[in-house]
Amino acid sequence: MAYRSFRPEDFEVFVTKHENRLYRTALAITGNVADAEDMVQEAFLRAYEKAPEFESEEHEKAWLIRVTVNLCNSCLRSPWRKRTTPLLDSYPAAQSKQQELVEQIMTLPSKYRTVIHLFYYEGYSIKDISMLTGQKEATVRSHLTRARQKLKLILKEDDYESV
Repeated sequence: MAYRSFRPEDFEVFVTKHENRLYRTALAITGNVADAEDMVQEAFLRAYEKAPEFESEEHEKAWLIRVTVNLCNSCLRSPWRKRTTPLLDSYPAAQSKQQELVEQIMTLPSKYRTVIHLFYYEGYSIKDISMLTGQKEATVRSHLTRARQKLKLILKEDDYESV
């Protein structure tokens, strides 16, 4: 396989183009700012060292998200991670309504946060999410449906409590 080689100025443009998307994806999966930053840094390091020659912009984006998702999943499986319970003190949302929704999404398990983020925030189809996460399409659909149901219940409870 032929690997892409970057000149320093090209790599800076590459990072700038993708850093926000990868950070939002990593944050949605890990639920932790420090871990998300680490995973994005590691994803760019892997891209610098062994990114393939990309066929298109979409291929480049999909490859980076796949690497980021895999790194985040590995991070979540680590024994060290299982012994800690980090708190997220900042969420990537501008308006207070969005902030509340993102906070509710962050309460979901990682498998649901991942599909919600990729489907709604990154605009991927179920088929694309299946390829990015390595899960079957039926599993992605199931996770998306369950995530929606859980969010609906959480949001209903919040509305009921505010009355």
